[in-house]
Amino acid sequence: MSANQGRQRGGSMAAVAGHQWLSFRMGSQLYAAPLAEVSEVIREGELTPVPGAAADLLGVRPLRGRIVPVLDGRRRLGLALSPLPEPTQVRLVMLVHGPHLVGLRVDAVGELLSSDGLEIAPPPPGRVSREEDPVSGVLPWQGGFVALLDVCRLCRLEQGNDSVA
Repeated sequence: MSANQGRQRGGSMAAVAGHQWLSFRMGSQLYAAPLAEVSEVIREGELTPVPGAAADLLGVRPLRGRIVPVLDGRRRLGLALSPLPEPTQVRLVMLVHGPHLVGLRVDAVGELLSSDGLEIAPPPPGRVSREEDPVSGVLPWQGGFVALLDVCRLCRLEQGNDSVA
């Protein structure tokens, strides 16, 4: 169950506790995606630009017979584009949601996190609230927090739609 589904059903964010998450860094912030929705992590490689695409769509790339859109994680989340990440640490986290496969460029991949026994809180108050906001909750971690991402909203996928918006 996603964090969004938990909220829609009237449950708390604790409903998603016990999941495994893959953490990654973009700028100075840690983010994480549900491990069940991470297909693999690969090096960046060459991308083909898509004319007229959204500003956060870096392009597309072939991956095992599929054409995969690749999003710039910093742009998608409204983060500053500088300072530039260490090029040797930049990776593409390949996210899967139903039949969709979407790459997310991140500054560096972190570690696997477990939310076992931890309370997942809703996003902090005072943030700009957007319906398509991909941050579904926050997980306390090592004196700070990790922003947990909803893959469907992050990739702008609509339920039952076969295209990336």
